[in-house]
Amino acid sequence: MTQTLLSRLEQYYDAVPRAGGARAEDFGPLTLFVREGAGWPYYARPALGSTGAGTADVERVLARQRQLDVPQAFEWVAETSPWLRAPVEAAGLRVSAHPLMVLEPSAQPLPAHPEVRLLDAGDELLTAAVTVPRLAFAAPGTAVGDTGPAELAVATADPSALVHRNAVADRLASGRTAMAAAVRDGVVLAAGQYNPVGDVAEVAGVGTLPSARRQGLALAVTAALVSDAVARGVRTVFLSAGDEAVARIYARAGFRTVATALIAEPAQDAEPAGA
Repeated sequence: MTQTLLSRLEQYYDAVPRAGGARAEDFGPLTLFVREGAGWPYYARPALGSTGAGTADVERVLARQRQLDVPQAFEWVAETSPWLRAPVEAAGLRVSAHPLMVLEPSAQPLPAHPEVRLLDAGDELLTAAVTVPRLAFAAPGTAVGDTGPAELAVATADPSALVHRNAVADRLASGRTAMAAAVRDGVVLAAGQYNPVGDVAEVAGVGTLPSARRQGLALAVTAALVSDAVARGVRTVFLSAGDEAVARIYARAGFRTVATALIAEPAQDAEPAGA
């Protein structure tokens, strides 16, 4: 059963960048996805059906990423492609491991949080909702931090925030993304999204403004996203947790760990995942 599930996730991982407007470049056993337009950058990963790659294959991809001036990053599932870690590390990248979690079919939905709501493409708070996870991931972890509403106001005023907002609005309008946010007194404190392809969806980019951490807002946002995805007919909902501590939080929403998601980046760029 787990192997069938991981095969479904591999199909999703290959399909979602293409559905999100990325260009796929073929490097034999590896595929490099390159985003065309604004939004989170993509990565390289094993090509569907590939069974091995060498350091030379990895270095070819890295050279292309440098040429394109995109992040030198690889993402894959350890249990599905165990052969990739050694050549990636031999090429000088640092690998971080993150629990890969899937929602149990029998999971009972959490009660709706009064401060959490779904956003549409025209929501006046969409710019802030897109910006909050970026601030959260700049200060990774679960500890309460200093970044708060004042810093959010400055960040949303930056012209780049509008570019990212418009990219997300386009995906919301087309149904390629759904987004939820925790809002208090008109300020977005946490936000995240899920990206459906067929009946599979990944909850991704869930982040809490550091000054608002330890209030259960990320879990509440995740619960709202899960509820919406299931209502829309999604059968498999999954996410990658930043670490085991974060995984224990998501377990309260009915997620269980089924595998390990690996991310490889240059050492100076590597930081915890932010699902």
